[in-house]
Amino acid sequence: MRFIFPVLLGLIGCGVLLSLGMWQVERLAWKNAILAEIDARIFDAPAPLPAAPSEEADKYLAVTASGTLTGPEIHVLASAKGLGAGYRVIQALDLDGRRIMVDLGFLPLELKDATRADRNVTVTGNLHWPNEINSSTPETDTNRAIWFARNVPTMANHLGAEPTLIIARETTPTQRALTPYPVDSGTIPNDHLSYAITWFGLAAVWLGMTLLWMWRMRRKP
Repeated sequence: MRFIFPVLLGLIGCGVLLSLGMWQVERLAWKNAILAEIDARIFDAPAPLPAAPSEEADKYLAVTASGTLTGPEIHVLASAKGLGAGYRVIQALDLDGRRIMVDLGFLPLELKDATRADRNVTVTGNLHWPNEINSSTPETDTNRAIWFARNVPTMANHLGAEPTLIIARETTPTQRALTPYPVDSGTIPNDHLSYAITWFGLAAVWLGMTLLWMWRMRRKP
């Protein structure tokens, strides 16, 4: 009779922890399916730019647009694997009466003020609405024209453009000194596997502690 309580406690605790682990496995499958859909959309054949794109309907949509790069640039401090520190370069693109924004790619720090030689371009990329500003984001350095995060409405207001941003995968002609920094589903968090392993590991520990408790109880006279 004295083993009833530890057995019940062990079974209940293991059951709860295993169910949490299984829930994370289900979430992993759900997240992988979403990422597969996003990847398919990112690398789909590019379509003409919609007349009124929305984040809900058109996020990651592959598009192409031709126009003229105009106005000042936004330089967003960033880092790229294998390239080090630099800037994302964002400019307005005039489309014969319509003005949107293009994230042209990564620029090394020392080339921040380099002149863009080719103004008439065709951009192929993906629509995106990043909002990287939070409570710890520094204020924009207006004297040096350096930004520390992307936010579509804020950037659109600064450049006098509509809040539509294409993240370039390719530009024709190629923009000198700029390396495309395209949309990638790898930046979307997917930690469900590690969570599942954690819950299953805790279940194993719970079971081990229960067996140890019962073994000690058995040794007592």
